Amino acid sequence: MLSMLLRRLGLGAITVWLVSLIIFAGVEMLPGDACTAFLEREAKGQLLENCRIELNLNRPAAARYLDWAGHALQGDLGVSANGQRPIAELVGFRLRNTVLLASGAMLFGIPLAIFLGIIAALRRDKPLDIAISTVAISAMTIPEFVSATLFILIFSVWLGWVPGIVLVSADAPISAFFPVIFLPIGVLTLVMTAHILRTVRSSVIETLASDYAQMATLKGVPFWRIVFRHVLPNALLPTINVVALTVAWLLGGVVVIETVFNYPGLGRMMIDSISDRDLPVTQAIALIIASVYVGVNLLADILTMLANPRLRTLHLRKG
Repeated sequence: MLSMLLRRLGLGAITVWLVSLIIFAGVEMLPGDACTAFLEREAKGQLLENCRIELNLNRPAAARYLDWAGHALQGDLGVSANGQRPIAELVGFRLRNTVLLASGAMLFGIPLAIFLGIIAALRRDKPLDIAISTVAISAMTIPEFVSATLFILIFSVWLGWVPGIVLVSADAPISAFFPVIFLPIGVLTLVMTAHILRTVRSSVIETLASDYAQMATLKGVPFWRIVFRHVLPNALLPTINVVALTVAWLLGGVVVIETVFNYPGLGRMMIDSISDRDLPVTQAIALIIASVYVGVNLLADILTMLANPRLRTLHLRKG
């Protein structure tokens, strides 16, 4: 088990490094830089040259990347090219806001997905299952920006229940977000519930058809006892990885949702930093998102192994 964890950590570190390298190269290939974006029409001559010297943009790209990577390994994300503010200070509030948004979606979405998935599986091919599956497939196939726009149209424009656009500043107290966060949470809950629900449904149906479940039925064990004591503990194991991917997707910053609702989270900040050619901020956010994905998936692997005695025994024998 220890060797498996070390191997996953190594692969995760390589993934984070590759992501940072790809982001750096991608932003470098964009026309212009932080100075041209900041100076706009005045970006020429000595003024432009002085700006690039001040921001170290006159150095070779490889040297700038190695310098940034070395500081990042020490926990120093540097300062923003646009405004020269510490990136940790800028990212802190944005990360808090994305965690707040993701927590609300997880609080509602995960239990709802598991419940509906179980109900759909137990009522397989019945009208209730068909209705739940139809809604889930629709939620999975409709683009997120379309769902977000429909939510704004229905609940904000037509019904007037909640604001459609978030106008709260990034560093506002958490309490200031509560009146305006319901629509983004609703869209995220709809999307994540659909993905997890389908996995739960398939897993429960497969487990109900397994040999030990069929044997318990032949022995006269009550159906609901089979479901709760034998089927669900085994059927929910594959769901752990799907939930982990969904959580990582949420915590990493949902770019589309945050952009549509003008929500001041990590995803919106990344779009703004790319637009401003603020490479240090873009790299820092990419590093955070990649680290979240790696960390959450590693945690999911550990939980799956601890919950499944067969996997735990297999890894112990290999070790």
